[in-house]
Amino acid sequence: MSKEKLVVIIGPTAVGKTKLSIELAKKFNGEIISGDSMQIYRSMDIGTAKVKPSEMEGIIHHLINCKEPTEAYSAAEFQHDVRAVIHDITKRGKLPIIVGGTGLYIQSVIYDYHFSDRGSNEKVRQELEKEVELKGIEVLMDRLKILDPKSAEKIHPNNHRRVIRALEVYITTGKPMSDFMEEQEDELLYDLALIGLTLERELLYSRINQRVDQMVDEGLFQEVRSLYDKGIRDVQSIQAIGYKELYQYFDGFISYEESIELLKRNSRRYAKRQLTWFRNKMDVNWFDLTNEAYEKKFTEIIQYIAGKLNV
Repeated sequence: MSKEKLVVIIGPTAVGKTKLSIELAKKFNGEIISGDSMQIYRSMDIGTAKVKPSEMEGIIHHLINCKEPTEAYSAAEFQHDVRAVIHDITKRGKLPIIVGGTGLYIQSVIYDYHFSDRGSNEKVRQELEKEVELKGIEVLMDRLKILDPKSAEKIHPNNHRRVIRALEVYITTGKPMSDFMEEQEDELLYDLALIGLTLERELLYSRINQRVDQMVDEGLFQEVRSLYDKGIRDVQSIQAIGYKELYQYFDGFISYEESIELLKRNSRRYAKRQLTWFRNKMDVNWFDLTNEAYEKKFTEIIQYIAGKLNV
């Protein structure tokens, strides 16, 4: 049985993925699937650099604005949802194109990646949940740093569910969850063209700074203030870059100017982490957009996709 064809466009924030994806979708009769873990949320448009309806140029976009900011959304849910969308797009004779920068989410879709129920133990989980209520998440996080430092490094303390899950796995199996993650199969599930976009670092960082200024001009503070005023906090969505920094400002811990500078710094650091993840975890075909004319690079990418997928 032949595999379904799939294009994936990855790269750091502000590199130009959105523009390229729309042009490729027009060229190859495609539909776009968001591969960003935060664009799933409604009312979080500016800070997540969500594609605007005016920018879509008639191209259908999937997995945008599907959840409320108060709802959790896991990589396992993303994997299930995206694979279903890929199948639907393919069935309708179109080419699915995933665009995004959330490495684990994309990796979980394209590889034979299992979110195992190994180590599932309801009694242990309930005890850990009770401990969080009585003592706070910090106690469990400190324990996780000792038992499974690799998982502790990747999990944000506010993501209580993942902290509890990692401890549940270790207590039940005697083995860190990070070990199970590293045992995943490398088998690709799709006929895949995996494209990575890069820029020279100083140019990328300049673009990131400019993007933050543009977000502020477009109303980022008003967007975040709306969430803040609704009492939405201590949830997964508000840990997104662009939101947690401004919450510190609204809480009175930092100044307006400091919140913008912090957002720029965190965005630059995130871009660096994204590149490290993609280079270490995926077999990517990289296209550097720094020097050559965009049209020439776009032609190269078109030729690569056409040759790789025979489309």
